[in-house]
Amino acid sequence: MDRPSGAKERTTAPRSVAEIESFITMLRVACEDAKINSQLQNLLAMPDAQRRSLIDAWISDLIIAEAPKDFIAAIACLADDRVAEKVFEVIFRCKRENY
Repeated sequence: MDRPSGAKERTTAPRSVAEIESFITMLRVACEDAKINSQLQNLLAMPDAQRRSLIDAWISDLIIAEAPKDFIAAIACLADDRVAEKVFEVIFRCKRENY
């Protein structure tokens, strides 16, 4: 089927983390589960280079373990410094409000 002139083809890659459902689920779980919240805060509190290195290793392990691709994508989002900073703010706020 032909696309209308000027129409863009939708790529399979999401345009933002908000389009990765498993990422949103991860945030929701972090807001509901104190243990997950604490683990994510520890990860996100690391210096950027250390956090990215740990996430890279974790992703490699997940790929080897044949983890669900959407979960791997959610974890990969945390390698982005700006995303990591925002996630830290969100889950820290959840912790203060819920625990």
